[in-house]
Amino acid sequence: MEYTELKKELRRKVREKMDYVKDYSDEEVEETIDEILLSQESLTVYSVELRRRLKKELFDSLRRLDILQIFVEDSTVTEIMINGKDHIFIEKEGKLRELDIGFESVEKLQDVIQQIVAGCNRVVNEASPIVDARLSNGSRVNIVMNPIALNGPIVTIRRFPDKPITMESLLQTDTISTEAADFLESLVKAKYNIFISGGTGSGKTTLLNVLSHYIPPEERVITIEDSVELQLQGLPNLVQLETRNSNVEGCREITVRELIKTSLRMRPDRIIVGEVRGAEAIDMLQCMNTGHDGSMSTGHANSGKDMLARLENMVLMGMDIPLMAIRQQIVSGVDVIVHLGRLRDRTRRVLEITEVAGCENGEIKLNPLFLFEEAGEDSRGNIVGRLQKKGKLLYENKLKTAGL
Repeated sequence: MEYTELKKELRRKVREKMDYVKDYSDEEVEETIDEILLSQESLTVYSVELRRRLKKELFDSLRRLDILQIFVEDSTVTEIMINGKDHIFIEKEGKLRELDIGFESVEKLQDVIQQIVAGCNRVVNEASPIVDARLSNGSRVNIVMNPIALNGPIVTIRRFPDKPITMESLLQTDTISTEAADFLESLVKAKYNIFISGGTGSGKTTLLNVLSHYIPPEERVITIEDSVELQLQGLPNLVQLETRNSNVEGCREITVRELIKTSLRMRPDRIIVGEVRGAEAIDMLQCMNTGHDGSMSTGHANSGKDMLARLENMVLMGMDIPLMAIRQQIVSGVDVIVHLGRLRDRTRRVLEITEVAGCENGEIKLNPLFLFEEAGEDSRGNIVGRLQKKGKLLYENKLKTAGL
């Protein structure tokens, strides 16, 4: 019998043996699988290693994420992309490749999807075909179902490191220079408002996690996210808020905008918004302008300058106010923009650190502090370059106040 067919037949036998009225523990499921495997004389021709693999795959298909489980557990896999049941891609060590395996049926893939969303109290179906969720290990999941996804279901899993990345790790991989790292540490401690920009997968959330290590432990920090993925360490007075989708049971939607407004009544020292992507930008700027210095957020953009233009557009989504008033809000609220990118060799680098230096003739004035300068490629095709210091911080009042 072919291996896939054998696994399907054994899973059917395990399910038949289990009483679905009873709530089985993982240990009881494993015992049931062992019983079935021992009762199959035909399996004696298989090696011990293959039988062990068969047991794990049976357990994963019944209680975990089926064929995805092994990749979710692999700390070197950073992204898992499922395009329908037959096409699965993973990103490992910065390289993307397609796997030679697939789900046995669309129904099995849909079962795994429902298991994922049920684990974080979300709903996805034809009536609500798009959802953000997360796995128990903190991995971020985006799901797009039929009829939106024509070759779906589409599942994208962003896996985060088991151990939070530190500034030392970023220095070892040349993501940032020592001088720039020390500079950003001072800015965080002195409560400068920092906005991190970059493209998808450029490391915005990773850098935000790293910078949060410099927040003094006595401060009260509130994080606001669509789906919790920040891994802030060493902050005993930490409050994590997450948005909620509306559902058929009558629960109404809770947006980022509402959470930001609520957080202002929770006596925060700093507010960290995981990502600003819409009308909540005006509320984020209000936080930065109303005494919550040291607040941080991220956003998608091609450069620091583009991030400011995007902020203007996002504010206009939620409020019809003059552009000059928006620019004054941005200048007053955002102190520094850190922009990251992925270079052609797939490495992640801090490309620029820029100070928002005021408004002149109706235009926001920027003061470049650090810029990445490329110096060519080495023999293996890796880009050689350095984040070079370009200017001096113009507004040092917060550093002086903090004694730095």
